[in-house]
Amino acid sequence: MKTSIAFKELVLFENDDYLVINKPPFIATLEDRVEPLNILALARAVEPDPQVCHRLDKDTSGVLAIARHPEAYRHLSLQFEHREVNKVYHAVADGRHDLHDLVIDKAILKQNDGTARISPKGKDAQTSFSTLRIFTQHSLIECRPVTGRMHQIRVHLASVGAPITGDEIYGGKPFLVSSIKRGFRIKRNTEEQSLMKRMALHAFSLEFTGLDGRQIVVQAPYPKDFTALLKQLSANVR
Repeated sequence: MKTSIAFKELVLFENDDYLVINKPPFIATLEDRVEPLNILALARAVEPDPQVCHRLDKDTSGVLAIARHPEAYRHLSLQFEHREVNKVYHAVADGRHDLHDLVIDKAILKQNDGTARISPKGKDAQTSFSTLRIFTQHSLIECRPVTGRMHQIRVHLASVGAPITGDEIYGGKPFLVSSIKRGFRIKRNTEEQSLMKRMALHAFSLEFTGLDGRQIVVQAPYPKDFTALLKQLSANVR
């Protein structure tokens, strides 16, 4: 993991109460047993008392809210608890899927191995899905989680046969350019690598109410790897 990440360069929005950043992929939100670098540690290096208000998976990029003081943290935590925060994710899924406000309401059970699965014994979980664009063998899907269960979007998409590209834990396949690009060749005696080294999931936008009662809406631009994937998919639509 690179240690040269400049926290201030990640900031998309800030006021006296909150910092909203564009989290890079491959970095944990909170303390990680493997990597010493994490978003909270980066924030603490420049802020006196930051608290991360929610969490993104290590490989997930995108918008993440950080409170600058305890009152701001409590204020936003209550909105998450009451399901008043609007979260929008974009995912590239394997296969062609034409979804229009499809609501998946399936309980999710956390497993001892760090994964999750659909189970009536799990906690209630709801996500709405709408297709933004269909490519030759993939789909760009807007995901709006109502609840915030572990791996919720990943599990719900997999449950309808639309696993996230690159999410091998839940059935997604690595993206190989050769799978869609005619005449694509790799060097002799080498093995083709996936274009993205992670699952294609990005937290696109976040909307919540500030302490002053005003709505805060922040969108996070796609990172380079997500943009490169969409570029390849767009260039090879048949």
